[in-house]
Amino acid sequence: MTTHRAPSGDTRPLHVVPDLGPGRPAPGGPATTPAWAAPKKPGRDRYLDLLRSLALVRVVIYHIFGWAWLTILFPSMGVMFALAGSLMARSLNRPAWSVIRGRIRRLLPPVWLFGAAMLPLMFYAGWQPTRTGTWLIEFGNYLFPVGAPPLPWHLGDKAGLLEDTWAVNAVGPLWYIRAYLWFVIASPLLLWAFRKVPWATLCAPLALTAVIGTGLVKIPGETGNAVQDFAIYGSCWVLGFAHQEGVLQRVPRYLAISASSLLMAFGLWWASGHLGPDGWDLNDIPLAQATWSLGFVVILLQYSPSWQELPGRLAKFDKLVTLSNNRAVTIYLWHNMLITATVPILDQLWKIPYVDQHLSDALETTYMVWMFLLVWPLIGLVILTTGWVEDLAAKRSPRLWPVGSPLLERSRELGEGAGKAPAKRARANTGSHRR
Repeated sequence: MTTHRAPSGDTRPLHVVPDLGPGRPAPGGPATTPAWAAPKKPGRDRYLDLLRSLALVRVVIYHIFGWAWLTILFPSMGVMFALAGSLMARSLNRPAWSVIRGRIRRLLPPVWLFGAAMLPLMFYAGWQPTRTGTWLIEFGNYLFPVGAPPLPWHLGDKAGLLEDTWAVNAVGPLWYIRAYLWFVIASPLLLWAFRKVPWATLCAPLALTAVIGTGLVKIPGETGNAVQDFAIYGSCWVLGFAHQEGVLQRVPRYLAISASSLLMAFGLWWASGHLGPDGWDLNDIPLAQATWSLGFVVILLQYSPSWQELPGRLAKFDKLVTLSNNRAVTIYLWHNMLITATVPILDQLWKIPYVDQHLSDALETTYMVWMFLLVWPLIGLVILTTGWVEDLAAKRSPRLWPVGSPLLERSRELGEGAGKAPAKRARANTGSHRR
């Protein structure tokens, strides 16, 4: 298991405008209001909720199996940032400071609870952090993660109950929280720029990625990582603005799909000549990740239907989609640690004599499948025990299992790897760069 942080080593309003597009006059009538002032239907867009749920599931699958092709099949992080950007643009019809404060208030309590669990575990496991002149500021990132929180790169024994990289994997998802906070704080300026020069604002992060994501200009340390994350997914965030403001809908579909296909083709071409340690894993190829994700999300949003309810056979997943959207922060924060926790649980099977003697090889071969099956009950348990903090953060009555009608839900922003076991154990692909 490796990370990109050191050498060694996945939201949404309804948009309702006349068919002629926002800002265009209807036949025989006055001009409509600007796109950003266009009225929106109440409730949630279930198509966008479904995309967020799929993104979360894909992240969990990827962190277990580590299949590089999943980053191409469904670029989860680009989807999640685009949907969060759409909601942010909708909210910024209100005073900017109140919106930023509300987003931060709803995000931080789950992060504090997560840190309150992880830090004692790391100290109990023997972590003795080095005290530098800025160590208090660095630990402050567990309270307000605008930077990289300190953590041990290796803790414990590889042959122990958990791999010695378990702490890095557990705390790894905080990179997303950091990037999200940066986008939230920058959104008033980004939205102002988008309304002035929309296409330049949309493309600027791609240009920045081409500069710092290709090694042309190098920014050292965690500052470089943060700026690179901001650049890679910046165009997806601004694309959320374009979707909410109606700009994307005014582009002829054939033109949007053609341009997106060319952009995605460029991403794959670039990736083919810059393959990383895991081959076609786009997480290791910033410019390919940025261009492929943007083109992919443009297509998803161009074909975006406005669903008040999930249609047809998808309706049977309604409660799961509602639950995952209401607990998106909880699921994302905890899923890596829970994947790691499946290992010592599954290792207990080797202590059963019949399994050890007759099923050992089969169990080892299908180990990651069992990890995948086991992690979902663990995620459900964490939702029951800690998810209610998201309700308190949003100033709602706490709920253990929120699967109520989506029409009654307020829109949300973030929801925007004993016995013979140690020798036989499969290792989960849960590095912090695995998105």
